[in-house]
Amino acid sequence: MKNRKPRTKLVHGGTRRSQWGEVSEAMFLTQGFVYDSAEQAEQRFIQAGPDEYIYARYGNPTVAMFEDRIAMLEGAEDAFATASGMAAVNGALMSMLKAGDHLVSARALFGSCLYIVEDILPRYGVEVTLVDGADLGQWRAAVGPDTRAVFFESMSNPALELVDIAAVSEIARAHGATVVVDNVFSTPVFSDALAQGADVVIYSSTKHIDGQGRTLGGVILGTRDHIRKVVEPYMKHTGGSMSPFTAWVQLKGLETLDLRVRAQAKSAQEIAESLEGHPALRRVIYPGLPSHPQAALAQRQLGSGSTMVAIELAGGKDAAFAFLNALGIIVISNNLGDAKSIVTHPATTTHQRLAAEQRDMLGITDGLVRLSIGIEDTEDLIDDIQSALAAV
Repeated sequence: MKNRKPRTKLVHGGTRRSQWGEVSEAMFLTQGFVYDSAEQAEQRFIQAGPDEYIYARYGNPTVAMFEDRIAMLEGAEDAFATASGMAAVNGALMSMLKAGDHLVSARALFGSCLYIVEDILPRYGVEVTLVDGADLGQWRAAVGPDTRAVFFESMSNPALELVDIAAVSEIARAHGATVVVDNVFSTPVFSDALAQGADVVIYSSTKHIDGQGRTLGGVILGTRDHIRKVVEPYMKHTGGSMSPFTAWVQLKGLETLDLRVRAQAKSAQEIAESLEGHPALRRVIYPGLPSHPQAALAQRQLGSGSTMVAIELAGGKDAAFAFLNALGIIVISNNLGDAKSIVTHPATTTHQRLAAEQRDMLGITDGLVRLSIGIEDTEDLIDDIQSALAAV
């Protein structure tokens, strides 16, 4: 199966069938597992073999199918599925960092990711340096012999700034630092982060992978040694594992992931093009537009502008709120990557805890609005957006 095309992997990869020969993956909704003997229980706790399970927090057949399938798609040796995207970010960083280590991170991060990097890690003695992720000179200046890891979003939330994965990985590799990439906005459909130099890739599977607003989940991908010897001991003992029900739902999401994401990105491109030059807007941000300062990098790294569009309304917060409230199809929420198109005002929601100066530095103005494009008819979405802008 590893040599098959992505859509085939997304439907069939990692499938385990019980003696009943079910077509759809089985959901093993169980906390624990029964042993044939005391000797077998003892041996399993010493060393569990393939498809041998102890406790749902340690592993589960349904969760293993999800892990195998997403790893196969990503080109990773292994994966560990987590309870949420933030459990994946926290687990990936906390499992490998200790007091005295140095982390270099892009400062353009989702609000909760910034909280982990700026507040939690320093509490435990981790030194953190924040840089402008798009500025390779700042990465070169910050990464040194004492740097244990670098961390960044391959496409930032919400201002859609890209980080050059290959270039930053080369800088990190020269000093033996591990490259950890949050790849949510880039999606596993368009990004090939591991091949471009990343060591560890993180997804909030709540987003495009589920893609239908049902469940929280996350996943950490990398080499088998890193996942099983570094990530797994931390995650299974701190309780951040994915539930079997979530894994089953997200296996269903994986089946249609490629189809949905490509359709969403196509719509996003058309919507962004239709909005350029609108008098109510100060700017349209979309990596697939020639006007985006990193358009060439987006094509080289992704081959797409992805599924997200950001716009800045000239009238600030009042105009942004009027725009959100005038939309008829696109719903107001703080999720993304959903089949439904979603609009978010980051300055008052996902990034509201940041100081105004920090938001300004990240380009999160009061007029900035983030659009996650769904799978509705593109013309209907354009009409909805244009009507709302007319109301503003």
